[in-house]
Amino acid sequence: MGESKGYIKSMDERGSVNISDEVLAIIAATAAMEVAGVHCLFSSYGKELASVLGKKALAKGIKMHIDGENIIIDVFLIASVGYPVNEVGADVQKAVIAAVEAAVGVTVNAVNVHICGVSLKKTH
Repeated sequence: MGESKGYIKSMDERGSVNISDEVLAIIAATAAMEVAGVHCLFSSYGKELASVLGKKALAKGIKMHIDGENIIIDVFLIASVGYPVNEVGADVQKAVIAAVEAAVGVTVNAVNVHICGVSLKKTH
């Protein structure tokens, strides 16, 4: 999952709030899966093997890049046949940005959608 193993940190007079990149990845994965035309998130064979070996991948298909307050999210997915993939990608970008920004109050700099394949099973 996330490369940075970073945190989004915010401080005020009452203390600090630290949100891990894993939490952001779960929020992003949930938002992406709710978009019409997304069959599933895609993860490499190595990530699947790690999951089987007990290293649970809660947000497979999401890669987080956190550098200070800069957040870039990569979403790897399999699209459903019958949906225009360019529209699916744009809808995923909008959904992920809206979900992450609403949930944690930070600005997402970019969401890169990688459509890794198309499922031949119709879901609509």
